[in-house]
Amino acid sequence: MKQFSIFLVCLFFSINYGVNAQTQQDSLNIRQAALDYIESQHNLEPEQFERAAHPRMVKRTFWTNKKTKKEYLKETFTDAMILLAETYNQNGDKFPENPTKKVIILDVFDKTASVKLIADEWIDYMHIVKLNGKWQIVNVLWQFKDSGKH
Repeated sequence: MKQFSIFLVCLFFSINYGVNAQTQQDSLNIRQAALDYIESQHNLEPEQFERAAHPRMVKRTFWTNKKTKKEYLKETFTDAMILLAETYNQNGDKFPENPTKKVIILDVFDKTASVKLIADEWIDYMHIVKLNGKWQIVNVLWQFKDSGKH
């Protein structure tokens, strides 16, 4: 009887874990969303950004008012990021020839993921959600590696 009870407990945990476990395809799709986010700016491809981001995505950072020297929260939304992807690297001088783009999946649970993107001058922390079978970025908190640039 004791062995049967242990078996049932193990079975319960393995079933629950399997329901919420990330698949290899989920990991690939989460990573691709983060890469599409940064590569859209490298390549001037707004469609690539639109593929990665939910239409209601919010990107935030801290910024410093030049006159008062006070920090505040600066927000950017999907529509502005699409415009940025169209124009930011127009002269091809905003990124090095081989840009850094390291994606670290920090955590995945069922339909939510936390990701860290290390790019050339930036660190981005992202929340990515799986809606209707598609992984999309909904939140980004970023900063320059040199916070004095804010």
